[in-house]
This record gives sequence, C-alpha cells and structure tokens, in this order.
Amino acid sequence: MYRRIAASGLIVLAAAAVPVAPAAAQFGPPASGFVVENPVLRRIWALGMDSSHAEALAQVLFDSLGPRLTGSPGMEAAQDWAVNTYKSWGLTDARKEQYGTWRGWRRGVTHLDLVAPRVRSLEGTMLAWSPGTPKGKPVRAPVVALPDVADSAAFIAWLPQAKGKFVMVSFPQPTCRPDTSWEHWASPAVYDSMKARRQAAQQAWTQRIVHTGYEYRYGHYSLARRLEAAGVAGVISNYWSQGWGVDKIFDTYVDHTPVVDVSCEDYSLLYRLAEHHQGPVVELQAESQARGEVPVYNVVASIKGAELPNEYVMLSAHFDSWDGGSGATDNGTGTVMMMEAMRILSIVYPHPRRTILIGDWSGEEEGLLGSKGFVADHPAILDSLQALFNQDNGTGHVESMSASGYPAASGNLARYLAQIPTDLTRDIKFSFPGVPGGGGTDHASFVMCGAPGFGLGSGQWDYGLYTWHTNRDTYDKISFDDLKGNATLVAMLAYLASEDPQFMSRVKRDVMPTGRNGQPMTWPACTPGARSTPAPQ
Repeated sequence: MYRRIAASGLIVLAAAAVPVAPAAAQFGPPASGFVVENPVLRRIWALGMDSSHAEALAQVLFDSLGPRLTGSPGMEAAQDWAVNTYKSWGLTDARKEQYGTWRGWRRGVTHLDLVAPRVRSLEGTMLAWSPGTPKGKPVRAPVVALPDVADSAAFIAWLPQAKGKFVMVSFPQPTCRPDTSWEHWASPAVYDSMKARRQAAQQAWTQRIVHTGYEYRYGHYSLARRLEAAGVAGVISNYWSQGWGVDKIFDTYVDHTPVVDVSCEDYSLLYRLAEHHQGPVVELQAESQARGEVPVYNVVASIKGAELPNEYVMLSAHFDSWDGGSGATDNGTGTVMMMEAMRILSIVYPHPRRTILIGDWSGEEEGLLGSKGFVADHPAILDSLQALFNQDNGTGHVESMSASGYPAASGNLARYLAQIPTDLTRDIKFSFPGVPGGGGTDHASFVMCGAPGFGLGSGQWDYGLYTWHTNRDTYDKISFDDLKGNATLVAMLAYLASEDPQFMSRVKRDVMPTGRNGQPMTWPACTPGARSTPAPQ
C-alpha cells in the first residue's frame, strides 16, 4: 500500500455506514452452510472454500519468488510466473504491459557486525535502491552520531570529521518496548514520564536534523546525499514500527554510499556507545547492483465477455511490494485473493456476460504508477468499466466496502451483497455514498478519473504495526481461512457485476463531507502517474 494515506482512510470518511446483512445475521449465531440457490454462486463457493489454491499460490509467491520491488529481478520473475499461471488456467491473453521505466536494482546480502568495543552480529539490511559496499567487500569503520550543531554552517564545518565513518541519522529510541507493554505493566506515572521524556528527545532530534539544513525522511534524501559527498563510509538509520522487533524498510536515493536500516535495539546500542565515547566500530558487507532505468510492467489477463465484450468488470490488486520482508500482507494477500478469484471464474464462468479483467499493478508503492498508467493507456476500458474491485490492506476477512462517492452505485453494490451468503458478508459495513479515494491504493486511480472503483477493506490484524512495509511481512502472518473467504467473495462480486442488467452509474455525489481543513472535500483530480524515475529530492 502506497504510504501517503492509511489503509482504512478510504472507508472511514464515508458519510454513513450500514450493515449489509439483516440484523439477525449481524447479531445472531453464525450462518451454517450455503443458503443461496444460484447455481453459479454455489459452484464458486465450492471451489473457493473447499478446493482453494490460495495457500499454494501464496507459498510460491511469498517464499520462492519473494518480495517484488518495482524495477527488481524479483518483480520480473514474479510477473513472469503470474503470466504463466494465468495461461495455465486458459487465460491465453495474459501478458505484461509496459507503462514506463523505473530505476532498476538487485538486492544482495547485507551483513553487519559490531566489532568494537565488543563483538556482536547486528540486525540490519540495506534500504531499497541502496548502493552496496565497494565491490561488495567488507568495510570496517567507526560509528558516529549526527552532531547537534547550531546551524548549517556548523554542520558543514563538522563534515570532514565524518569522512570514512558510519553516520547515524535517525532518532535513537529510548525504549524499544512497545507502548502497549508499557501501558500494561508500568504505573500511569511511570508510563507518562517515559512518554514525556521520549517526546522531548524526539523534538530535540528533529531540531538536530533541521539545523543541518538538510532533510532525512521518506522521499527526501538530501542529508544522505550531503553525507555521501563528504565521503562517509555509510549511513545508518532506523525506522521503528513501534512493535516488538519490527522496522519499516523503505528506500534511499544516493549514488555510491550504502544506507542500512538497523533494528531498534541494535541502533540504540550503537547510539549509546557513540554518545558515551566508547568507540563503536562496525563492519558492513553489502552487495547490490544498480541496473539503470529498466522497463516496468503491469500484468493483465481477461475472460472475454460473450454478450458485452466491450464492457468490463475488473479485479485489482497491486503486485509490487517493499522488499524488507516478503510482501505478504502488502499486498500479496490482495494479489492472491484476485488471482484465486480469477481461477475460480475461469472454471465456473468461462463465458461471462461482460469481459472480466484482472490487473496486477506495479509501482503502487511509488505512487500508483502502474494503475495510473493503465488508466491513461486504456481510455476505452475506463469509459466502459462496470465495476472494479480492489483489495490492499492485510490478511483479515473483508469488513468494509464503500461506494466511493457514487450514490446510485450503492444500489448495485447492495444488490450484489444481498445475493452473497451471510457467511461472507455478515461483518461488512457498507458505507454509502462514501467518498472518492484520492490516493493510497489503486482503485483511486480509476475513481479520480470518474470510473467506479471500490475498495474491499480487511480487518487490521495489527497491519500498520507489524506487517505494513516491514521486515516481518511474511507468509506466516496470513490467515488463510479469511483469504479463501475473501477470494470467494470477490469472485461472486465479479460474477454479479458481470451479469447485472444495469450499467453502473457514474453520477458523483453533489454534497461532499467536510475535510480535515474544515472545508468541503472536492473530487480528486485525474492526475497522471510518473512514467520514469524522478530526480531525487
């Protein structure tokens, strides 16, 4: 999921939320068995719940192929696998569609050790697109913390002291124990005292960065680039996700200096040693390959419509991921959900009324690049899109759905959900008319350009804390019973949207809710995505 907004933001801003299922289903005992009569829906249920391929697909994608950073060989291999998988299901038009270029990069090994004042192997990894150490060989050097200087001139005067050293640039957390543990075990006075000290230290570190005259935050790399120009051996950072042993692993934009994320505990250790003048020295071996600008693609496949082949229902999920983990819940689960739904439909519904498409998007984490490229490159599909269903926020069962600011579309969606068994819908809160997504995940690329795209929001399962963009986003975090149900649900939604005698209305809500700035929200502009790597900031 693209970092700019939270996963749930597309839903919680909706004007109203109502349960899909009747009150008895909401508050009574769980439904048992399959209670609808439609033979296609019954067959979808049987294949999705009793003969699922979700676990097998996930194991290959997450374990064998692994993370799918845009522009990486891992992404290319996974896309080739997806195309071949679709073709094995009879989707003979499965293909990769180029939408632009992006900076290519291959990750190799990262190994980091503390060698003085004592020996300890440290938990660390290169940030995405980081250079390696020269020729991939070990580099041993002292560690220093970014100094607290008066202004940019003082920082420039200090830089010669950093040459040949590793420089720590992130706030050193005073505790790597999550707040939930402090709140549970500490007295209120002790907990409040810790938070106050931490907040003051965080503010002081923020000012330390400001005083350098440069920036170090996601998307803004000027401090790292200035340190590189000064000849540092490397940059050491930490982006703690505020849970036990979990960091968020993003990217960097430098030319020849390695930038590594070190775990909260080990980063704090290095900082304390440096601040107390105890001579920390580390040895880093990091291998990577910059590949220049390389072609980047979406994967697209279809089941051609028999009656209305030029009208479309689309299954949507971003295929790319950050590469600190395996990209399992962001967004491997969404990908597997849509792939499994497409497999089911290819068997149960091989001659749909409308054409059913699947889009496995690349470049979502860099700003919805692949889906925006598809929207721009396929205006006829955009104009004839009946509905797009997108999923991108973790492993739990679908709990929320929004009409994305299309009031009349609420009726279509409600009719679909009313025909699906309550086993799959009882927990869904359907928000209508909802608000249009302006970013965050790929259905927004369609909605902002006036097409009906709908997000399927999963239960959080500590998503933001433990798996979203982290080094712990791996196969073992998946709830496969929920994933099977989600794939079955979206296959049913696609079938019902394809069969719908009514073309989905695109009339937008004319009264928008108030935004955070106190002003009425507006429909987001239909903006193009980048087609190549922008210059660093």
